[in-house]
Amino acid sequence: MSNSFVHLKYSTSHPGVERFERVVNAADGLRKGWTATRGLAGVLLAAMVATLVVLADQLMDTWADGHLMAAWLLMWVIGFSALALLAPTARSLAARVMTGLDGWSQNVARRRADERLWDLARKDSRVMADIQAAASRSEDGNSGGTGGDAGPSEPVTVTRTLRPEIAARLKRLSRRIWNE
Repeated sequence: MSNSFVHLKYSTSHPGVERFERVVNAADGLRKGWTATRGLAGVLLAAMVATLVVLADQLMDTWADGHLMAAWLLMWVIGFSALALLAPTARSLAARVMTGLDGWSQNVARRRADERLWDLARKDSRVMADIQAAASRSEDGNSGGTGGDAGPSEPVTVTRTLRPEIAARLKRLSRRIWNE
């Protein structure tokens, strides 16, 4: 007989692996929602609230000899009100700190890029010529950008002017290169 009466159904997935995948996905979702500013704000808020609770505990220690329950309730009221009142301050302080750190890191990266370009320009004359051409274009860029009196049969050359901050960096770099 070709009929089989044994039908085996094995699970193709393991429940432990499924749970682990759900945990990993949940942790990934938490990580995506957590920014450095929020983390810093949380730490600052915890520090401020802890300071206030310690101060309140020291103040209540002197007068709460027989009123332990009242002191405990007052401590919790101070803690929760500190959380509510100091959260916006901690958030704005963290945002300002992160903005300052971002600006600082951009300045450091810009200085490093300038140093690399300067080292490359000292070694390669083509890069030096490009820097000089860009600096001269930025100086001449204020007078116009069409290249002179071009007639109808002559092609018109358009020079691209640089942004002022880039032109100033190139000028400063060019001065540093030729003065040393």
